[in-house]
Amino acid sequence: MIRNALEPWHLALLLVVCVLVFGSKKLPDMARSVGRSMRILKSEAQALRGEAEPETGSGSGSGSRGDGRRG
Repeated sequence: MIRNALEPWHLALLLVVCVLVFGSKKLPDMARSVGRSMRILKSEAQALRGEAEPETGSGSGSGSRGDGRRG
């Protein structure tokens, strides 16, 4: 539908707008905080994948009902 929607001049214009809005002193701090957030998100996603893998491989067919009912 839209071809070449993001061209190099779009990125340059976005950079200029960011500098004008936030100022050049705050941009490195913002980039640093975004990087930290991405690292945290990545580690949490890996932890969730690590928790999900043992459940699928264990084959929880132990024979008990496991629903809390007696009988």
